[in-house]
Amino acid sequence: MHNGDFVLDPQLAKDCFEICDLPLSKILLLNDSQYPWFVQVPRINHVSEIVDLNEAQQSQLWYESRILSELLVAQFEPHKLNIAALGNIVSQLHVHHIVRYHHDASWPKPVWGASPSVTYDTGSHTKIIDIMRSELEQKLC
Repeated sequence: MHNGDFVLDPQLAKDCFEICDLPLSKILLLNDSQYPWFVQVPRINHVSEIVDLNEAQQSQLWYESRILSELLVAQFEPHKLNIAALGNIVSQLHVHHIVRYHHDASWPKPVWGASPSVTYDTGSHTKIIDIMRSELEQKLC
């Protein structure tokens, strides 16, 4: 369902940790410990908008987003789950899934530009990655 020659945008590669590849999407963890912040990137080159995907790809994108969202709610028990595809800085199509709490650094405002990123301490992100990889692979791979 995806392009075998897929290239992840360099900014996403720099800012995120890879979790796993689903049938359509690459799932990433953004390196900002203030929020459990996941990024879903369809592994199709030269796509910047959801409408650029064909109907089957769009259906798969939403299916994977739903499964990821259900896992995030189960794992993190958020007060709110923010899901958005902006692309104002990185044009490669990607969908943010951000776990939000009433006590987080930006609540109730959007996370973008609210405060500087706080990177994960060395190795502290690995537990999140391991849990999410295991859960996603059980559900989708």
